[in-house]
Amino acid sequence: MTSPFSRPHRGSDRVGRRHFLRAGATVIALPALEAFGTPTAVTKGPRNFVAIGTYLGWHQPAFTPKQAGRNYELPPTLTPLADFRDSFTVFSGLDHRAPNGHNAWSNFLCGMNPGSWSLDQMIADSIGQQTRYPSIELTAGSGEGPQAMSFTQQGIGLPQIDRPSVLYRRLFASEADRSRTEYLLASGESSLDLVIDDANRLQKSLGHRDRAKLDEYFESLRAVEKRMERQIAALGEPAATTTYKLPDYDPITPNLQIEAENILYDLMALALEGGQTRVMSLFLHGLGQVFSLDGRQLVAGYHGLSHHGNDPVMIRDLVAIETAHIHCLAGFLKQLRLKKTPEGTSLLDDTIVLVGTGMGDASRHSNRSLPTLVAGGGLKHGSHVAIDSKQPGSPLLGDLYITLMQRLGIETATFSNASRNMNEVLL
Repeated sequence: MTSPFSRPHRGSDRVGRRHFLRAGATVIALPALEAFGTPTAVTKGPRNFVAIGTYLGWHQPAFTPKQAGRNYELPPTLTPLADFRDSFTVFSGLDHRAPNGHNAWSNFLCGMNPGSWSLDQMIADSIGQQTRYPSIELTAGSGEGPQAMSFTQQGIGLPQIDRPSVLYRRLFASEADRSRTEYLLASGESSLDLVIDDANRLQKSLGHRDRAKLDEYFESLRAVEKRMERQIAALGEPAATTTYKLPDYDPITPNLQIEAENILYDLMALALEGGQTRVMSLFLHGLGQVFSLDGRQLVAGYHGLSHHGNDPVMIRDLVAIETAHIHCLAGFLKQLRLKKTPEGTSLLDDTIVLVGTGMGDASRHSNRSLPTLVAGGGLKHGSHVAIDSKQPGSPLLGDLYITLMQRLGIETATFSNASRNMNEVLL
């Protein structure tokens, strides 16, 4: 697709280290380009980390392969990832030996002690300062009160952005007020329209490969803005009616969770490509009202479905929601695989994506055996690593986290109650 900013190449292939386009209140970060200069030290291994966690867990029989090793049959929930089979690893049997219950959910990134310094913030404190935002915390879906997934070293839970328009404003129009940003999106305009003169001048100074990369980046941004127009317009639409008894609080657009999730992933890919952050987290909450998937209304709310009591109809709809989450993830991984770093590698190889939960079985409030998936990062993938936690000396989930941190260039040998690693599996 031809970009509206495409112009014949003129002048030198080298420009100064300009990382942003600016026009008034609009600020647009640029992706890393060859013309910005080569870093003095080339980083070996991945540079980005993304954590995705579900509050209500994953239904293990549909998430966990029945066979261990490489030749496993893809389980129902993970079928959307069929094209990425060699780019991710599934883990079963890992946990932090943390206490049980919903209140202990945050052990997902915190380890044995819920609310302690979380994995993503450890990484952000080590490598995040090199970017505009040391870390970005997001959430999709609504639940019973706020639920932090990321915690500082002092144990402070970090607030999460729950509206794609707010993340968009932070990334691409950070000095504009929220109402103006939503007006811009609702009008069908683009933030790129406001910086077109600056963009055209930049294009004239770039080489062919840089111009192609910038065209791709701008087209991606325009595509995200179009999707956001629909989401903003839908905020005022009435939700589907149902006999299901709603809770007394009013969740934020629970019927649009999957759509909001997709847009957040689009913006996350742009943020990583633009180098605005190297550490991101996405919390998939769940409660709210009953909503529809693929034109079919679910029999209960997300939280209610997680307490299925082995009812097959409830499990069917729970797995449908979880599979929809994985469809969104597959779209994100596809974007990362297609986008390239200045060194020519894929953004997926440059990014470790951790998918998991602190809830092993929401129906029983069990925090044992946490379903976990790791994608990207240039790691050795393609297997289901089945751990028997009953065996003496079996690894903990924290041992996996040590490997991920070491892969990101962080010198550490411990995480919470773990003190080994799982390098033999992924490296």
